[in-house]
Amino acid sequence: MTTAALPYWRLSGFYLFYFALLGATAPFLALYFDFLGFSPARIGELVAIPMLMRCVAPNLWGWLGDRSGQRLRIVRFGAVCTLLSLSLIFVDQSYAWLALVMALHAFFWHAVLPQFEVITLAHLQEQTARYSQIRLWGSIGFILNVVGLGKLFEVYSLAIYPWTLLLIIAGIALSSFWVPNATPQANNSAGGEGGFLAQLRRPGVLAFYLCVGLMQMSHGPYYTFLSIHLESLGYSRGVIGLLWALGVVAEIVLFLFMTRILARFSLRQVLAASFALAALRWLLLGNLADHLAVLLFAQLMHAATFGSFHAAAIHFVQRSFGANQQGQGQALYAAMAGIGGALGALYSGYSWNSLGPAWTFAIASLVALAATLIIATRLREEQA
Repeated sequence: MTTAALPYWRLSGFYLFYFALLGATAPFLALYFDFLGFSPARIGELVAIPMLMRCVAPNLWGWLGDRSGQRLRIVRFGAVCTLLSLSLIFVDQSYAWLALVMALHAFFWHAVLPQFEVITLAHLQEQTARYSQIRLWGSIGFILNVVGLGKLFEVYSLAIYPWTLLLIIAGIALSSFWVPNATPQANNSAGGEGGFLAQLRRPGVLAFYLCVGLMQMSHGPYYTFLSIHLESLGYSRGVIGLLWALGVVAEIVLFLFMTRILARFSLRQVLAASFALAALRWLLLGNLADHLAVLLFAQLMHAATFGSFHAAAIHFVQRSFGANQQGQGQALYAAMAGIGGALGALYSGYSWNSLGPAWTFAIASLVALAATLIIATRLREEQA
């Protein structure tokens, strides 16, 4: 496929809307549940439910996508059903009902991204290094939403929060019908003989997936309680939105240079550096977030803890599985991230009041450090 044939803006538009939704949920979902009067433990549980659903849903949809080859139809179906199921949030706001809504909408939402990643890589073919140039538009969508909503919620009550979610999901659904389909080509370098389980048993692959789970577990306090933590330190919601956006700006800058980074360093080196910097970042956020200069520096480190980690991880999955197992490979990546994220949200929810922010983030730092050691010793040294 030539560069001219790449549907760059259509692919980028989808990522723009998809990660705009993350820009609405990561900083503000816990604040919304706090606004409704739930305790930190209940907030941690509600935030964990969509992450737990990532343990099941991506693998089911990934198997269906590989089996049927109808990945784009799955993306569109998942987006529309996410919109319909999340609209149930207006029926009731009890804990049990919100838990059901979180589970139901996440089941369909997690059908979307893993399959779309396969479609994007199929469009890129031999240009996989350009993935970061497309994915950065997701980061732009995140920034636009997190800054805009931060300002909006300073003026209006968080009672309007569900309406903002529905508008964004409608954008995801509409953009999915603008994207052309593509089918992965055979990937000889992936060692595709023997099926998915055989490829999963190749050296370093299981260690990689374990570390994906550990990385997302270490993000538990960040995604669940950072906004609440910063608000308790006296930062306004507008400033909190800007701080979230700063991290994603750093991520975008890194994406622009990711092609050069992956050409110079191996995936093992990039992943190990990402984990090590995550361990440092959580210590800074847990102990020194009241110092604005330190907080700004910690947010800039998002370039590593998400940006370089995610780009390198997508390359690893694409390289490690054959064409008929790409959907399952991406789905397992999402599932392990879901397991780790759920465990992180749950432990931080229970430890936030009993141990405090400093110790909660310290546990996250130890988890990221463990992933650093595993990836440095178990992953094979190969250039990206």
